[in-house]
Amino acid sequence: MSMSDPIADMLTRIRNALAVRKRAVTIPASNIKQAIARVLKEEGYISDVETHKEGAHQNMTITLRYADGVGAIEEIQRISRPGRRVYCSVADMPQVNGGLGIVMVSTSKGLMTGRQARSSGVGGEVVCRVF
Repeated sequence: MSMSDPIADMLTRIRNALAVRKRAVTIPASNIKQAIARVLKEEGYISDVETHKEGAHQNMTITLRYADGVGAIEEIQRISRPGRRVYCSVADMPQVNGGLGIVMVSTSKGLMTGRQARSSGVGGEVVCRVF
């Protein structure tokens, strides 16, 4: 069965794993999901990402990060979805919680945070927000 929004599925799996305080979560891998996981790791929201092949399918295991039993990710939310795409220019780049969180933007230069997109001078599709 095909999935209509695999990015939303990834974010939901992470959200559910954090809710039950799992150490790691395994999800099907794709290039965009690996880019999202890379940004989450660079920003310190997750501990590690490992990609492994199981037969014909490629999966990735995301090791979640906790501090004193509380997840590093307080909220992770999909913004642009297949039914409603959300784009922004450099001037309209959203901020999350006054700069305490991040927004991920898919640009012509790849997936990056809103802060990186603003400094690079590019806009794009707002994928999700994390804080």
